[in-house]
Amino acid sequence: MTLAAIGFSSCDDKDGYSIGDIGVSWATVKSIGDGKTFYLDSDNFGSLWIAGYRIYNFTPKDGERVVAVFNPLADNYEGYNMAVLLEELYPVITKSVITSDTNEEELGNSPITIYKGHLWAAAGYLNLIYQQNQSVASTPSINLVYNEESTTDDYVGLDLCYNNTNQSSSYSLPVNVSFDLSKLNLENKKGIDVTINSATNGKVTLRINLNNGQGNPINEQ
Repeated sequence: MTLAAIGFSSCDDKDGYSIGDIGVSWATVKSIGDGKTFYLDSDNFGSLWIAGYRIYNFTPKDGERVVAVFNPLADNYEGYNMAVLLEELYPVITKSVITSDTNEEELGNSPITIYKGHLWAAAGYLNLIYQQNQSVASTPSINLVYNEESTTDDYVGLDLCYNNTNQSSSYSLPVNVSFDLSKLNLENKKGIDVTINSATNGKVTLRINLNNGQGNPINEQ
């Protein structure tokens, strides 16, 4: 699942929803009660009450990020922004920002491929879709690390560290990742500076201006 764009593929909600309307959004799982019941806090459409679903073998984990594909049923449903019929859920790797000293060699500095528009901030998360080499030998890792030296009065410095574990496979697949920014002190900050080792452009720093945790997709690799 590689969609970063969101929206409805059918009629406007002013005309009411139909079974053919489909919405797509990154979202955070919010458990209720015993944890078996949950709703979704969507980055784009607010709180989504799950009125029904067509997915199986999904165990909700509070705070886990997902990409949700749903049929909207009604707006302003019993305190939720929308009631939906859940069509698909695609898991997103969900991690916190590393703020303590960590072994740099273990974190790695492998070149990473992130296509245009596939790095953005929303709802208190830094989200990205990157191309990961596929190999049965080992599993690559990706982390977001706080960099005090590159932090300024206006921007928090972060390093995106990718370790492809020396894989040489020419076959790659897109991987969805969300990093929780809540550990960072973003008060009075304009945004974040993310430094990556781009497979195309070498070491580059991408600036994301935040507005209440929101940000626009970066339009360069």
